[in-house]
Amino acid sequence: MHAYWNGEILPLDAVRVSPLDRGFVFGDGVYEVIRLYGGRLFYADRHWARLARSLQALSIAPAPDPAALEDALRQLIAKDGVEDGIAYVQVTRGAAPRTHAFPAPPVAPSVLAYVQPIPRPASIDRGGRAVLYPDLRWQRVDIKSVNLLGNVLAKQHAVEAGADEAILHRGGLITEGSSSNVFIVKKGIAFTHPATHAILNGITRQLVLELMGELGLPVVERPFSIEALWEADEVFITSTINEVTPIVAVDGIPIAGGKIGPWTAAVRAAFSDLVERVRVGAGA
Repeated sequence: MHAYWNGEILPLDAVRVSPLDRGFVFGDGVYEVIRLYGGRLFYADRHWARLARSLQALSIAPAPDPAALEDALRQLIAKDGVEDGIAYVQVTRGAAPRTHAFPAPPVAPSVLAYVQPIPRPASIDRGGRAVLYPDLRWQRVDIKSVNLLGNVLAKQHAVEAGADEAILHRGGLITEGSSSNVFIVKKGIAFTHPATHAILNGITRQLVLELMGELGLPVVERPFSIEALWEADEVFITSTINEVTPIVAVDGIPIAGGKIGPWTAAVRAAFSDLVERVRVGAGA
């Protein structure tokens, strides 16, 4: 594997990160994960916009040029022969003597990017299982920060329980998954948490909201309760890697008899059409 590191493309194992890099010391950085289909970036422009927003929120500057990053990713895709997988981009505040305040004067940000193959999760087709987990993360999860320990602990809880995802809750309300956004459908209306500081506004989430409008499925963006999750007709999650994944059981209890619902199937099919258009070079 190869990587883009501060303007150079070199073998991934040749990348050397300073032990004083603030991403390593403080988690002072942000990242993006872009899906690859057929060696093509999936809606990269939306990821660059979110990366710019995250960098601005943390006052990390100068921001890397999206065109240069995209060119580097295309070189990496060709060099490593990745067809279906992900492109990972991370920007930290850079290396400086350890102190909590930002370096003064500022230092150059550290920029890392690489690509890797990722198989399509089987749960997209068969339906996934989830477990509930308290949302113990900080209050600005709308920033795609590399501070992911809360997410890691939640995902590990799911793995140890034999589940595919952990669905997080705070104050009795569902926020999102450990690495996904959560939707429910009840009586022909979809509900999902609004894009506040409490969730990450996923790119797949954004696309799915648009697709549901095209399908004629009304959507209400407001928090819903754990009880509403249990009583839903359908539950599904969205993410870059998991696309649109039905959730057929939570904490071992089937949702609506453990079957994949018709709206979930329709949204999943519409998203798959988007994927295929990108794969053949006819989409974003």
